[in-house]
Amino acid sequence: GFKFLGILIPSGTPWWLVPLMVPIEIVSQLARPVTLGVRLFANMTAGHTILYVLFGLMLAGGAVIGWLPFAFTVPVYILEVFVAFIQAYIFTVLACVYLGDA
Repeated sequence: GFKFLGILIPSGTPWWLVPLMVPIEIVSQLARPVTLGVRLFANMTAGHTILYVLFGLMLAGGAVIGWLPFAFTVPVYILEVFVAFIQAYIFTVLACVYLGDA
């Protein structure tokens, strides 16, 4: 209800700044879920891109040096699993913080 509108006007804001602060706070509130989604998408895309490049190098290298990118693929997979857990934690914490502000 109207309690949410109180979030749009920070405490101690002079009356003459209220028309400027309300649109800024609305954009801030709407940008939070967008930035959360973009952050998650960018991190997932970056990890997959690295794996695609390593697989491409493995196929292009043939039998002579094709094993070298394969040797890097396994640690990158392990790193991807670790990053996935970190991303899940960050996503959960930020979602809780954003919901706590609402």
